[in-house]
Amino acid sequence: MVDDVELNRLYWHSRRGMLELDVLLVPFVREVYPTLNAEDRDLYRKLLTCEDQDMFGWFMQRAESEDPELQRMVRMILDRVQPK
Repeated sequence: MVDDVELNRLYWHSRRGMLELDVLLVPFVREVYPTLNAEDRDLYRKLLTCEDQDMFGWFMQRAESEDPELQRMVRMILDRVQPK
């Protein structure tokens, strides 16, 4: 179970100041994060420690993370807005 304090903290950490990232991360943390298992929640928090420019490249599909688990989280977030 995710408590409100954790969700609020993650909401603010998900606001990156780059609109392209904000429109992906903020809805994800509000709508999907609470349903993730503990491993994927940890992975999302790890994603938030990455540099904005790196994340921008990953989400715009111009590059991929060298960490396959981070890339899996990126794909999970993209799949939410770009269903196959």
